[in-house]
Amino acid sequence: MEFLYEYGLFIAKALTIVVAILLTLGGIISLVSKQKQGKGHLEINSLSDKLESITDFARGELLNKDDLKLFQKEQKKKLKAKKKEQKNKDTNEPQKGQLFVIDFSGSMDAHEVDYLREEITAILCVAKPEDEVLVRLESGGGVVHGYGLAASQLQRIKDKNIKLTISVDKVAASGGYMMACVADHVFAAKFAIIGSIGVIAQLPNFNKLLKKSNIEFEQHTAGEFKRTLTMFGENNDQGREKFKEELEEVHHMFKDFVQSQRPELEIAKVATGEYWYGIKAKELGLVDDIQTSDDYILAANENKKIFTVKYSMKKSLPERLGLAASISVESLLMKLWSKSETNFR
Repeated sequence: MEFLYEYGLFIAKALTIVVAILLTLGGIISLVSKQKQGKGHLEINSLSDKLESITDFARGELLNKDDLKLFQKEQKKKLKAKKKEQKNKDTNEPQKGQLFVIDFSGSMDAHEVDYLREEITAILCVAKPEDEVLVRLESGGGVVHGYGLAASQLQRIKDKNIKLTISVDKVAASGGYMMACVADHVFAAKFAIIGSIGVIAQLPNFNKLLKKSNIEFEQHTAGEFKRTLTMFGENNDQGREKFKEELEEVHHMFKDFVQSQRPELEIAKVATGEYWYGIKAKELGLVDDIQTSDDYILAANENKKIFTVKYSMKKSLPERLGLAASISVESLLMKLWSKSETNFR
């Protein structure tokens, strides 16, 4: 038993040393990666080809050999007839265009707008008036200036007379709805969260705690309202009133923006800060239709070529090594936790 105890103690010490080394290595790699960021790159993929591959695979699995051969024969005939029909068509007939799909999943600080601007710029370089842009939007909102810029990026599409459609499968609230309302057409899933046309700001105040601990806090400003509320100083009613006034001003701007994009809305009714699910949002005029992005894309695929457009950052070698090290540490810690849980349960 004493041998087992000593052996177990040795293993514990060894694991502690390994964890310490990995954490140190991860920290060093993280510092190096901050100094050398990876370059961004644009990815454009055919969603139409992907859907066709999925369809072919499903048919291959579900149909027997004879039925599959018959189907393929019929498809060849249809394709040949379609090519002949297109050849005989009037060249002046309007084109059906392409559909470009962008995914935007926004965080509180809306840093994803840096990628959005690159994606929109790429599309505008090649898009034609008959084309369309679909943005699959998901965001509960965040900072005013970040989502204001995101909405402005979407406006660039409309300014080029290209149709902008936005789909909301889960949530487009507050700043997310600020983006959504820019679209020519907005649709949402039945239980997607829509609205929250309001403004919120909150912060803790530690002044009483500092006083209790005999800690003095000094803050010097130039300008009557350079700082309205503070986390550490003593707030007063004048500062609070000014802060509320600023919030009301931002809310007024938000309402005006939504009203300008969707003039048929009863803005006083929907700009209360409340949110609604998709079905009710359609009744209120916040969205135009109830539909999922999947159904919209499948329908569009019948007569349009569909492409996904994504801008992302290439991870440098230090970043990849840092990620691997962090995963290794996490895996090791989980194993240790699992063993200790088993031993002491």
